Amino acid sequence: MAMAAADPIIRVRDVSVQFGATRVLNELSLDVRRGEILGFVGPSGAGKSVLTRTIIGLVPKLGGSIEVFGVDLDTTGTAERRGVERRWGVLFQQGALFSSLTVRQNIQFPIREYLKLSQRLMDEITIAKLVMVGLKPDVVDRYPSELSGGMIKRVALARALALDPELVFLDEPTSGLDPIGAGDFDELVRTLQRTLGLTVFMVTHDLDSLHTACDRIAVLGDGKVIAAGSMADMQASQHPWLRSYFHGKRARAVTG
Repeated sequence: MAMAAADPIIRVRDVSVQFGATRVLNELSLDVRRGEILGFVGPSGAGKSVLTRTIIGLVPKLGGSIEVFGVDLDTTGTAERRGVERRWGVLFQQGALFSSLTVRQNIQFPIREYLKLSQRLMDEITIAKLVMVGLKPDVVDRYPSELSGGMIKRVALARALALDPELVFLDEPTSGLDPIGAGDFDELVRTLQRTLGLTVFMVTHDLDSLHTACDRIAVLGDGKVIAAGSMADMQASQHPWLRSYFHGKRARAVTG
């Protein structure tokens, strides 16, 4: 049964995560709606990336439930879970490309994992994804060490898009990029979201990304989502951290 447009693609309910004695997420709840770019922000070290890793299954949780595409990831079987995983793509912090693999091999890694395709077809898909993220096909046999920071991010995005996902997780996608490169990347994400109909969960601390790319913003504080809404909602909030973040020195002097 197809979900209505307003239905959440991701439903997180009362999720807690703890490392040693430190409770990082404390009964956190959050919805990510179909077709939106949700920016997830909060203080450094607050656990923004932890939520991404918990949703995709890299970090165990103490309690709570996570549903993606209406599937409870705790109770589903292996085959159904793999089916869900095929429908999402992930861009990790700093790109996380395999340094010993070429661009071609990096992008084809998830394809080999989930599909049985000929090398020729995988090569065609690889070139198509490179062009999609604004790279020339001639980078295909380079290694990550031969790429600029911005190119690494784009190759990592191409890998995240390799299986034509409906949902993409972006973990600090513009960190380490200069303002022009970051702006170009935000525009790319926005364009791909529109043309491919993607839902995007973006962990970021970049105010410009929040302004230019995100439809909605959720704020993490004390292990919970302390606010969620539009940029206007964030700027109108009287919460001390939100005021300092959205009206501080790095905020835009003119907002629109």
